[in-house]
Amino acid sequence: MLDKKVADLLNTQVNKEFYSAYLYLQFANFYVEKGLNGFANWYRVQAQEERDHATLMIQYLQNNDMPVTFEAIDKPDASLQTVMDPLKAGLVHEQYVTGLIHTIYDAAYQAKDFRTMQYLDWFVKEQGEEETNASDLVKKMELFGSDPKSLYMLDQEMAARVYAAPSLVL
Repeated sequence: MLDKKVADLLNTQVNKEFYSAYLYLQFANFYVEKGLNGFANWYRVQAQEERDHATLMIQYLQNNDMPVTFEAIDKPDASLQTVMDPLKAGLVHEQYVTGLIHTIYDAAYQAKDFRTMQYLDWFVKEQGEEETNASDLVKKMELFGSDPKSLYMLDQEMAARVYAAPSLVL
């Protein structure tokens, strides 16, 4: 049976993942307003990934006969002024989410819940990818974002991102 503390943390994380999706949709809207539809696409795809993360956690809780509780999702509060702001805020947010996943993993470890630890291994790896992607976006914008032609090319690169469903099987 799933440890109650671990289940509670997973339930909280479901809502954090939905918040992440809201936040990334805010970023997408910001980029649409700036005429950077490629960056908007990148963050719409990112929002879909976050919703899928929440859905995977919901399914895991349900598979373990644990109730799922949906809480109110906070309004995204990122202050966005420049085209760099969402990228930097995204990196900080992914680092925050990594910490949340590590907290759940630690609780599962303390409870000797090896099945949940194995399940969370996918999310630990995923967060490594998320942080790398966010960091790479910041670096690319620092390198190319001040030149309009380079920014245009970077926006085209972001427009090419397509959604890929998670590879985690429950």
